[in-house]
Amino acid sequence: MLSYWRILTATFRQHTTYRTATLAGIFTNSMFGLIRASILLAAIHAAGGELNGYTALQAATYVWLGQALLAPIEAFGTREVAARVHQGDVAVDLLRPLSFLGLFFAQKLGRSSYYLLARGIPPMLIGALLTGLALPEDPLSYPLGVLTIALAITVAFLGDMLVNLAAFWILETRGLTVLYNSVMNLLSGFLIPILWFPPWLLAIARWTPFPSMVQTPIDVLSGRVGPASAIGLIGVQSAWILVLLLAAAVMLRAGARSLEVQGG
Repeated sequence: MLSYWRILTATFRQHTTYRTATLAGIFTNSMFGLIRASILLAAIHAAGGELNGYTALQAATYVWLGQALLAPIEAFGTREVAARVHQGDVAVDLLRPLSFLGLFFAQKLGRSSYYLLARGIPPMLIGALLTGLALPEDPLSYPLGVLTIALAITVAFLGDMLVNLAAFWILETRGLTVLYNSVMNLLSGFLIPILWFPPWLLAIARWTPFPSMVQTPIDVLSGRVGPASAIGLIGVQSAWILVLLLAAAVMLRAGARSLEVQGG
């Protein structure tokens, strides 16, 4: 565990050196937050002040919490593992005295921790000043909300890892990455709350892990669901983590065997 902690902290420190990129990320995140907030607020105004249970303040909160989660969950995906597979560097990773998934998860947590603090919270504070935020009334919602963020990052990591591990069998994964990210950003509720979906699309979304990445932490942190319901949502997140972890382990094992067959 100490090795993984050192990897996590080293990754965190590494990203603290990218100050210009951090400032650019804060600016971009804030601008897109304003654009998204204006669109959602216009929709609510046209609906008469409320849309599927969302008031203007709740919709604005939804946007700013979503912007805060954008970088930590890496909503646009990563391609590092896929690149290492194609370049053959994955053979070295598999020989390390550390779990392959544990190694990259530690790096993910280091990046996500920095992104949340440096690129997630500042835009949310800007949003609080410009539009206000709806906050939970029950103090228990705050620690539960932090837990849902950690679980959301884990679910997002495993989903992205499955796409990357497809590189063992697919020579070019960019198309798959684009498709996955498009579906994820829609069904996770990042673009609009899933309660705004038509019934058939809402049913599909709820049978996927994607709402656990965005919709769940936002619902808990904004107070739309109480602690009792939050515990149920945490259970759903945990179940998806187990399912995706098993799938990733199976894919990794099969991919490692294919490398051996090819002489890798």
